[in-house]
Amino acid sequence: MAHEAAIGVDIGGTKIHFAVVDDNGQIRCQDIVPTRGERGAQAVMETVLTGIASMIDIHGRLEEPPPITGIGIGSAGQIHYATGNVAHALDGIPGWIGTPIKRAVEQRFPYPVYVDNDVNVIGIAEKRFGAGRTLDHFICLALGTGVGGAIFHSGRLLRGAYGGAGELGHISVDFNGPRCSCGNFGCLELYASGTGIARIVRERSAKHGVSDPGIDSKDVMAAWHAGESWAEEVMQVAIRALSVGISGIIHAFNPQAVIVGGGVASNGDLLLKEVSEQVRQTTASAMWNEVKLLPASMGASSGVIGAAAQRWF
Repeated sequence: MAHEAAIGVDIGGTKIHFAVVDDNGQIRCQDIVPTRGERGAQAVMETVLTGIASMIDIHGRLEEPPPITGIGIGSAGQIHYATGNVAHALDGIPGWIGTPIKRAVEQRFPYPVYVDNDVNVIGIAEKRFGAGRTLDHFICLALGTGVGGAIFHSGRLLRGAYGGAGELGHISVDFNGPRCSCGNFGCLELYASGTGIARIVRERSAKHGVSDPGIDSKDVMAAWHAGESWAEEVMQVAIRALSVGISGIIHAFNPQAVIVGGGVASNGDLLLKEVSEQVRQTTASAMWNEVKLLPASMGASSGVIGAAAQRWF
């Protein structure tokens, strides 16, 4: 039986997911609205505040609702953990860098407020309710539009100096590779993310006669599963890069598990199977014998559940 609940808010580039989540990880009520980031940071924050107020109202009309005891928010970009401000972000929401998310929510609502990076909160969901429940040392790797990471050591998140630790998508897997937006060369994100896979297709389109400029990673994954040779070649590049990256992560952190999730990884077990075989070949045996590659278990709502679960983490 749930004893309390928290509001979760998952702020993404295209949508904002709101939910009231109980301390068993069950969503009691929820809503999803478009981010419309082009409106700028202030307008997005007004959407966040309005959505939180709506969740409080809807939850209050449920039958025997557990009391709300906190508000947790996960946001794309890097979050300064002590202040709850956005430390770094891409340009999907103009003015998002420096936005005082925590302070703005605290000023409006009488609850403790917790703010973290969107992948860190996915990791919290896995730790609290999912594949990481019994683990003390693990890495959560999210393969989506980009590649993000969350690092758990002794059961706690490794945050670094201000909260920016875990940018595992910006580990270089090819120092002769293309320049990344972060300034590094050949970053994992350039090969194993949705946008990275689409980039590889565009670069090879002339060779393979794939002329559709709108092709995306979902199309590539579908063609790969259908056995199309051009997609196999593209995916082998992504798999090789991902395997090299994960092998390096294992050597750096000696985890019990690497939990792989996100949209790119949600297309069945073929990807994880092939990655696992290549990681085995490139990882020291003592470390490989102690680690498992696991699929993420919390599904599409992991971000909003993990955001709320900051209340109990």
